[in-house]
Amino acid sequence: MPVYTTANEAVKTIRSNQRIYIQAAAATPSILTQALAERAPELKNVEICHLHTEGDAPYANPELAESFHVNSFFIGKNVRHTLSAGNGSYTPVFLSELPNLFRRNIIQLDVVLIHVSPPDSHGYCSLGVSVEATIAAIEASSVVIAQVNPNMPRTFGDSIIHISRIDYAVEVNVPIHLQHAITISDVESKIGYNVASLIDDKSTLQMGIGSIPNAVLTNLESHKDLGLHTEMFSDGVIGLIEKGVINCRYKGTVKGRALATFLIGSQRLYDFVDDNPFLEMRESSFVNDTAQIRRNPKMIAINSAIEVDITGQVCADSIGMKMYSGVGGQMDFIRGASLSDGGKAIIALPSVTKTGASRIVPFLKEGAGVVTTRAHAQYVVTEYGIAELYGKTLKQRAKALTDIAHPDHRAAIEEQFAAASH
Repeated sequence: MPVYTTANEAVKTIRSNQRIYIQAAAATPSILTQALAERAPELKNVEICHLHTEGDAPYANPELAESFHVNSFFIGKNVRHTLSAGNGSYTPVFLSELPNLFRRNIIQLDVVLIHVSPPDSHGYCSLGVSVEATIAAIEASSVVIAQVNPNMPRTFGDSIIHISRIDYAVEVNVPIHLQHAITISDVESKIGYNVASLIDDKSTLQMGIGSIPNAVLTNLESHKDLGLHTEMFSDGVIGLIEKGVINCRYKGTVKGRALATFLIGSQRLYDFVDDNPFLEMRESSFVNDTAQIRRNPKMIAINSAIEVDITGQVCADSIGMKMYSGVGGQMDFIRGASLSDGGKAIIALPSVTKTGASRIVPFLKEGAGVVTTRAHAQYVVTEYGIAELYGKTLKQRAKALTDIAHPDHRAAIEEQFAAASH
C-alpha cells in the first residue's frame, strides 16, 4: 500500500541521473511537477519524458538545464522553447508504439508521476482523463508517485489501477486542467461542412480537438448510428451522444462503447465521462492499433496538417526544420481508416496561414517532416473543396490540390510546380 505524504516529500525519492515519465494532457500532475522543479538545486541530469502536457512546465525552464532535460514524445507549447534553448529533445514515435518503448526497455524508466481518482471501496483508482502510455510506464518504473484528486473523473477500461500499484500518494483537491472551445470561424465552418459531406451514416469517427473537429461535429446532427473510436475527444461529441447520433452500434472494435486514450475539455466533459460506462479509456497500443482501427466499417479519420504539397505529402509535425508538435497518432488512424471497409482518411486544413501564406504548396519547406506520405493520402479538404487523391497520378493530384488552394495562390503554385517538373 502507498505511503501518504506531501508532494515535496514524495519527490525526494527522485535522484540525479534518473528518467521520469509524466502522465499527459488534462491529467498532468502539476502539484508533483512543481514540487520536482523546486528540487532543482539538489538534482543533476534528470530526464523528464512526456507527451503533450497541460499547464506550466516549470522543470522546462532553461535556467534549470543542469538539473532537468525534457524529452518530448509530442511537443506542447509549454516545452517548445526547450528545443532551441538546448534543454530539450524530441523523440519521434507513433502513439501506438510508445508503450512498447517502455515495455521493451528501449527507454528505461525509473519513476512515473501520475494523477488519479481516490480509491473506491475495493481499492481501485482511475487514471481518469488520460491513459495513453501511462500503464506501460507504471509497469516499467521502480517508483510510482500519484497525485490523488477527488476531481479526477472515474473512467473505465485500462484506466483502472489498484491503490497497491502506487508507492507514494499525495492527496490534493485541485481542478483538472480545462480547455474551452474556441469560436468557429467562417473558414472553419466551411471546412467542417465539406468534411461532413464525406461522412455516411454508420461511420465510426476519429478526430482531435479544436475548431475544425467541432465544425465537423456541428454538421452531423442529422446523421444516424455513428461510432467513436478516437485517440482523443472534447466537448463536441457530448450533444451527439446525448441525441443518440453517436451510439457505437455498428463499430467493429468494442461495439456499443466509445473508445479513447485521452480527452480534454470543459468541466461539462469531465462530468459527462465520470462513471460513464459508455466510454472506455484504453492504452494507446490498443486505441491506436491499425489492426483495431480497421475493424470498424466506414472508419473516418480526420486529422490536420501544417502544410500539404501538391503530390499529397503531409507535413504535420514541423515548420521546416523547426519541430512544432509531433507524429502522434495521425499515421495510426490514416492507415487504419484507409484499410477499413468503406473507410476514409481525411486531412483538413485552412487554405492559408494566419499571415496569408498558402498551406497547399508546390514543395514542402526545406527540412519539413512528412508525417503522412503521398501514398497514404486519400482526401485533403480546405474551405474551397475536397481533393480526392487515392489512385490519382501526380499530375492529377497537383490539379486537384491546386483547385482547393486559396485562389490568390493557385497560379503561383501551378507555375512553380510546372517549372520544377521540366
